[in-house]
Amino acid sequence: MKRVVTSLVLGLAVLAGLGLWWVERPLPLRSARVELSIEPGTPTREIARQWVQAGVDVPPWLLYEWFRWSGQARRIQAGSYEIEAGVSAAGLLDRMVRGDQILQMLRVIEGWNFRQVREALAKAPHLRHTVDALSDAQVAALLGIEGRSAEGWLFPDTYAYSPGVSDITVLRRAHLTMQKMLAQAWDGRAANSPLKTPADLLVLASVVEKETGKPEDRPMIAAVFSNRLRIGMPLQSDPTVIYGLGERFDGNLRREDLQADSPWNTYVRRGLPPTPIAMPGRQALQAAAQPAQSAALYFVAKGDGSSAFSSNLADHNRAVNQYQRGGSW
Repeated sequence: MKRVVTSLVLGLAVLAGLGLWWVERPLPLRSARVELSIEPGTPTREIARQWVQAGVDVPPWLLYEWFRWSGQARRIQAGSYEIEAGVSAAGLLDRMVRGDQILQMLRVIEGWNFRQVREALAKAPHLRHTVDALSDAQVAALLGIEGRSAEGWLFPDTYAYSPGVSDITVLRRAHLTMQKMLAQAWDGRAANSPLKTPADLLVLASVVEKETGKPEDRPMIAAVFSNRLRIGMPLQSDPTVIYGLGERFDGNLRREDLQADSPWNTYVRRGLPPTPIAMPGRQALQAAAQPAQSAALYFVAKGDGSSAFSSNLADHNRAVNQYQRGGSW
């Protein structure tokens, strides 16, 4: 009897040792990387089967028994996972228990308008789409933004999200980030700023963002527009006119476009346009809040991305003749 017990104990010890050895050795994979999305409520046995179907080259019952024997099967979290060569069965289970998922990325580019953000959202992989059929005004309402659009109110950045997250969740993060950045810029604004509200700052920053060819010019461009606002001179910004044209803009800004009345035509209307025209980044917000100390009232593109600045019309005309050969800003 003692021999039987001893043999049984030894046999169990060998099996336990083999089991520990197996769960720590690299899993054989049918490709360099294997991905799997686990839906909420998926049974443990089915999770094991799906991993094998996705590319883990072991019997599904073996994975299932490991998950069950570990005592952690109930702690496996739904989500999207990826494993690579060298990952063991123990490592696979640990990732699912910790919820160590694949994160997708959505990048909002400085100077994008809200239409472009919506296009990027629509193409974003593994994102749950809830706003595709909503109007701009409805999306703005969901974000708690007063007005007909979220234009300007989303901070340009790269946003990581877990697969299955809704698009409105990502938009809320971008909006909260912009609110924070705008508040910081407003608190640090120059004492002589002509801007009356944080919303004004956001509008001016969006114009600066679209007018800037080289980042180092932002403070000077902001100075030009701030100086014009201070003396009641029209901003005369092409990007504002283009924004007002919307999808009618074909890439060619015509003289009649500059003369046509529109809320965003800063050639025929003084002051800031009624809304932002793009999503300004951190540098544009800072430039609008703290423009360069300059008397400049004009600037013209030099052809290399930078601009030439002038404080009077005569100097500006000379700069136009030099850099634009008769063109005008």
